[in-house]
Amino acid sequence: MNHVRQEIGALVTESSNLRYPDLAAMSTTELVTAMNGEDALVPQAIERQIPVITAIVDEVAARMSRGGRLIYVGAGTPGRMGILDASECPPTFGTDPSLVVGVIAGGRAAVNQAVENAEDSQEGGAADMAALELTENDSVIGLAASGRTPYVIAAINAAKARGAYTVGFACNNNSPLGAAADTALEIELGPEFLTGSTRLKSGTCQKLVLNMISTLAMVRLGKTYKNVMVDLRATNAKLHARSERTLMQLTDCDAATATAALAAADGHVKTALLAIVTGLPAEQASALLAENGGFLPAAITAASNA
Repeated sequence: MNHVRQEIGALVTESSNLRYPDLAAMSTTELVTAMNGEDALVPQAIERQIPVITAIVDEVAARMSRGGRLIYVGAGTPGRMGILDASECPPTFGTDPSLVVGVIAGGRAAVNQAVENAEDSQEGGAADMAALELTENDSVIGLAASGRTPYVIAAINAAKARGAYTVGFACNNNSPLGAAADTALEIELGPEFLTGSTRLKSGTCQKLVLNMISTLAMVRLGKTYKNVMVDLRATNAKLHARSERTLMQLTDCDAATATAALAAADGHVKTALLAIVTGLPAEQASALLAENGGFLPAAITAASNA
């Protein structure tokens, strides 16, 4: 345990924030102001890594366009951040749940409570990657604020051995995780407001960056049109209302036309939009989208040239 204690002690994420030596002595207003000030440092730190994030988005999108998946793997808070981002892709972009996957040390039980020793299990990391039957078209992003979590490093090593593209996302520089991966994404944020509580700035950083990676990869895959979500399927009252409003805004049609088009398209906004714009029946619009890889502008151009 001595070497682990020394290793942890050297990490910026584990160091004390000297600006706030006694939190209990601060007023609530001071505490809230201080936490907000610390959180404001996160976007600035991310901005310095935009070139790296850009390269990651392009590589992930390229592999997904060839049939690959985006897989997040982490322990504790980082694992939960990956699961959160993955779970939001199907309702936002109409993707199959198998396309973006969140894997957490200790399995699903670890989402709600800590699973003892799971993050230290190199065997667990390798086994969880083996279960996914990775290919060279997959991308695996390992998340660990410390950058030293054995489970995550083992998972990245296993993914890399299968030819998957790997990213080591840490909140400490020169991390073992970054060194293990094809691409190191290291965003150092300074000490946490509450010493060692990496669910704070580190967790916020992970959430913001994963938002970028998944959202922008989906943009590159044609899952959006202009700046609108069009690959979602209206499955509840809120989504149905949003979908109708989207169709009315993008095509200048009336509510009755939007409602009818959505019904004919089984609630799929992109198909309904193409049908309205081109005058094609929903079935033909769906087929035209498939012929054009799901890219709506290309489908519209193909229809106009037919």
